[in-house]
Amino acid sequence: MTKTMSIRMDRDNFEFLSAMTVEEQSDLSKAVRDLVTRGRILLAVERYRKGEASLGKAAKVAGLPVGQMMTLLGEFGVRSRIDAEDYRQSLANLAKVW
Repeated sequence: MTKTMSIRMDRDNFEFLSAMTVEEQSDLSKAVRDLVTRGRILLAVERYRKGEASLGKAAKVAGLPVGQMMTLLGEFGVRSRIDAEDYRQSLANLAKVW
C-alpha cells in the first residue's frame, strides 16, 4: 500500500533533489524514495558496525533479506560479529526448517 506525504525542506536540499532528478532523468518523488532507501541501508550498516543492531535487526532496518545484508556489510568493509558457534547454530536451525 502506497502512502502519500508532504515534507518541508530547506532550499539547499530541495535544489539538490531537483538537480538529482535532472541528472537521473527521474521525478522528485522517486529521488526522495531512493534517498530514503539509501539512508535506511546506511543506518543499518552504522548500527551493525557500532554493535547497536544484530544482523537480523540491521537487515530489517535496511529492508533487506539477511543474506543480502551480509553481502552489503562486506561491501562496506564491516567485519562480521558472528562467531563459529553462532554459525553452527544457524546451520542447525536451517537444517530443522529445511
